[in-house]
Amino acid sequence: MSDRPVLQPSETHPITVEATGKHVTVRVNGEVVADTDNALTLQESTYPAVQYIPRDDVVQSALRDSTTETYCPFKGEASYFHVVTGSGDTVEDAIWTYVEPFPAVAAIGGHVAFYPDKAVVTVA
Repeated sequence: MSDRPVLQPSETHPITVEATGKHVTVRVNGEVVADTDNALTLQESTYPAVQYIPRDDVVQSALRDSTTETYCPFKGEASYFHVVTGSGDTVEDAIWTYVEPFPAVAAIGGHVAFYPDKAVVTVA
């Protein structure tokens, strides 16, 4: 059993997950690697909103497993992917995902998010 804390969203640290309701495109090094009408917007406290893209709407051939793992006491264990573009460039740990997110954010299961300094996410 893990001794890591599990925290619930609260009035002082709210987290919401809602359908984005718009088209979302993600580019890495100028190349489209995700395209969806089914994104979710996760808003956590005062942090910038994050688009979570269904994994099925990501170009699967661009994904490479990473050994990186992190932990969020509100969302759970995160695993990562590198993105390999058509030109062969690898952008390390560009994507994170919560395979089994905590119940408060269960909707992001099966979705991935992109680091804003490694990808351009367009919501239109």
